[in-house]
Amino acid sequence: SEDPSVTLFREYLRIDTVHPKPDYDAAVRFLERIGTDLGLACQKVEVCQGRVVLILTWQGTNPRLRSVLLNSHTDVVPVFEEHWTYPPFEAVKDSQGNIYARGAQDMKCVSIQYLEAIRRLKAEGKCFSRTIHLTFVPDEEVGGHKGMEMFVQRPEFRALNVGFALDEGLASPSDTFSVFYGERSPWWIKVKCVGSPGHGSRFISNTAAEKLHKVISSFLAFRESEKQRLKSDSSLTLGDVTSLNLTMLEGGVSFNVVPSEMAASFDIRIPPTVDLKAFEEQVAAWCRGAGDGVSYEFHQKYMDQHVTSTEESDPWWKAFSGVCRDMKLQLKLEIFPAATDSRYIRAVRHPAIGFSPMNRTPVLLHDHNEFLNEQVFLRGIDIYARLLPALASVPPLPAEA
Repeated sequence: SEDPSVTLFREYLRIDTVHPKPDYDAAVRFLERIGTDLGLACQKVEVCQGRVVLILTWQGTNPRLRSVLLNSHTDVVPVFEEHWTYPPFEAVKDSQGNIYARGAQDMKCVSIQYLEAIRRLKAEGKCFSRTIHLTFVPDEEVGGHKGMEMFVQRPEFRALNVGFALDEGLASPSDTFSVFYGERSPWWIKVKCVGSPGHGSRFISNTAAEKLHKVISSFLAFRESEKQRLKSDSSLTLGDVTSLNLTMLEGGVSFNVVPSEMAASFDIRIPPTVDLKAFEEQVAAWCRGAGDGVSYEFHQKYMDQHVTSTEESDPWWKAFSGVCRDMKLQLKLEIFPAATDSRYIRAVRHPAIGFSPMNRTPVLLHDHNEFLNEQVFLRGIDIYARLLPALASVPPLPAEA
């Protein structure tokens, strides 16, 4: 009695693509099987050893027009099984229709919703002027550096002739649907402090720990100010402010030895409204203020701040928002608070919207007991079955004439 789309979704969830050893081969075989069943052209691009991007293509009637790209990633984050009610890779469905599995929200649901929407449209005999490409990419959950970041630089990506892309969003606990038109820039900074060493029984001057204390105090004071700014202004979302967290501390060799070097690592996410050059100058000032022998290095420094237009004059947004209005979907426009592969797509100058059609659903990506209700999942297929025709039928743009 289960809807075949739900059965397919649960089958995909049972493929163990969890880091650090995701079974990408099994996922690609599964998706390629569905693509072949739907009559879609299949292409596999190995962007580096063991990292394959699968491309499924529904050719449009006018292939010279720019295409619609539907992106999703195949990998999922690790789990702590002792905190799960059900085994996280069995896709158990409870009596309320909630399907529990790692990847239920992030983002295997969207992959299957894309495919099932296309299945429905093809069964109805539909065809559109613009080509629709589906890309299934690896390694998004570890930064996308061996996935989309490399793929967008390859000739196979350029050959897709992308005009507009859809990628993942977030669930929404309310009636509204979250739509993300940009992302914060992730900066991972390691601050090293060098000072005088000595015996742990003495009051040694100019120690690494004293300097590190000043650094941490400056960074966390800024964190508190941004936290209060978010709290005091109801119009702001997390994506509108800069988040900062101390994530690692290093240093020391023994209880009775004052170390000559200590380090702190910070995860910082900066909205596109912030001047990145000015922000780095602030970081440098915090380090200078801690004394001599304080330096910092970047382990990640994302500088692209492109956002996608949500003006009604934009033909892609007009098509997307028009369908949502027709379906009476309430949209909430936001900057994505974390990072997705959309940032790499925008960086090569293609508009991209992050959208996972899951409302009235708690946000459980990366959390214990991640689940999605089957009716919410099926409603998502309905939504994509309306969105895809609108996007794939956007009239020729001036640059395409």
